[in-house]
Amino acid sequence: MNRGAAPLRLVGGSTPGRGRVEVQHNGVWGTVCDDYWDIKDAMVVCRQLGYNGTVRASTNAEFGQGTGTIWMDDVACTGSESSLDRCPFNGWGINNCGHSEDAGVVCQVAPVRLVGGSTTNSGRVEVQYYGEWGTVCDDYWDIKDATVVCRQLGYNGTVRASTNAEFGQGTGTIWMDNVACNGSEPSLDRCPFNGWDINNCVHSEDAGVVCQVTVTLPLSQQTQGAVPLRLVGGSTPSSGRVEVQYNGVWGTVCDDSWDIKDASVVCRQLGYIGTVRASTNAEFGQGTGTIWMDNVTCNGSETALDKCPFNGWDINNCVHINDAGVVCQEHAPVRLVGGSTPDRGRVEVQYNGVWGTVCDDYWGIKDATVVCRQLGYNGTVRASTNAEFGKGNGTIWMDNVDCSGSESSLDRCPFNGWGNENCGHSEDAGVVCQEDIDHTLLDELCGLCADVYSFLSYGYALHARDSVKMSKANVRTSISLKNMKPSSSGI
Repeated sequence: MNRGAAPLRLVGGSTPGRGRVEVQHNGVWGTVCDDYWDIKDAMVVCRQLGYNGTVRASTNAEFGQGTGTIWMDDVACTGSESSLDRCPFNGWGINNCGHSEDAGVVCQVAPVRLVGGSTTNSGRVEVQYYGEWGTVCDDYWDIKDATVVCRQLGYNGTVRASTNAEFGQGTGTIWMDNVACNGSEPSLDRCPFNGWDINNCVHSEDAGVVCQVTVTLPLSQQTQGAVPLRLVGGSTPSSGRVEVQYNGVWGTVCDDSWDIKDASVVCRQLGYIGTVRASTNAEFGQGTGTIWMDNVTCNGSETALDKCPFNGWDINNCVHINDAGVVCQEHAPVRLVGGSTPDRGRVEVQYNGVWGTVCDDYWGIKDATVVCRQLGYNGTVRASTNAEFGKGNGTIWMDNVDCSGSESSLDRCPFNGWGNENCGHSEDAGVVCQEDIDHTLLDELCGLCADVYSFLSYGYALHARDSVKMSKANVRTSISLKNMKPSSSGI
């Protein structure tokens, strides 16, 4: 920020570079009213905060209503000012506004993404500049740089920095080199570095990160009217410390009486298909701040955690070593049934604890590839249709499955929705997967061996029969040799 300028910050945005504008005056943070707020004012804010450009101005408390003082109103920047407090405005604290009029901005940030990791929270770091994705060189790459990347991507922590193209070598331009973040920057392009496309690197030096997972399903996707939940500190998106947001503040849940029924409600609210276990004793790390809930006693059928009986908000006798957590079931399990070997059979998927089949409408090799990969096989021989491996029974869970082939599990593929189908079990889908030993080839070889064995056995039998006949001829000299049948074996 500019020396001597009133400090600014952005609050409430889902990503860096956007949010409600707050300004600090006399050591107190407050908001800015959106009267006359436009792109020129937003440009000054973004420039003061160090961003490369401005996308738009925001009004009507788009990023949430602030609290406390509204410091500025009727701001009328020309767009060239070095800081917001250099723009004309009514004067500090002089306004006729409410917080429903809080102003905001969306600044231009160079996007980043993670590529090549086995989970969404790990991978090679790629940054987009002028519409083109490229990599980052690992010279001086460390935990501070990784922290900025993880924060920019919305993660709440960083596990480690990665070097030497751990997540595979990228292609194209290496956009950044000698990145030297201090760890507090809101985005990677705000860190010191050589300059765009100035480097002495090759792709074997591509940098990466492993971020700490926090999952917060958007409120629109959680149960309507429910208090939002998120999982924090887990190694996968489906596990972590349970945190609940009340009155706009995130806090934890005490593990007193915490069990599988409580965990089931959490997992269901977050959109997972099942629950593995409840977690106690701050298994996923101790939280901070308020412990919102204690003595939660769900019966397991509730639609949201705040619908379960509990002591009341912020009524507890706990410390953060008692923070509760969950491990949710992230993928619907699949199995193969009815095949002659373990690597083939009718595909069955488990949803809500019940096994059912998959309809073969549009079923192809891409769908089969996903199933085989999910089951740990190293390849796919073919897809199977028309209940080749026998008709299943019960629910047909999936229809019109349309995998691209790259999905990590069958339930990640597009399909009609659980139980939404127009099929009969005569259309049950199946697969033949490829193991390290190709059973198909082995079967063919074994069949050939059997044919050879049968041929040799038959020839030996004919030879033995003729030998007996010859012996009888020698003994019974009265029988003419011309009456003997010749051997058909040719042996």
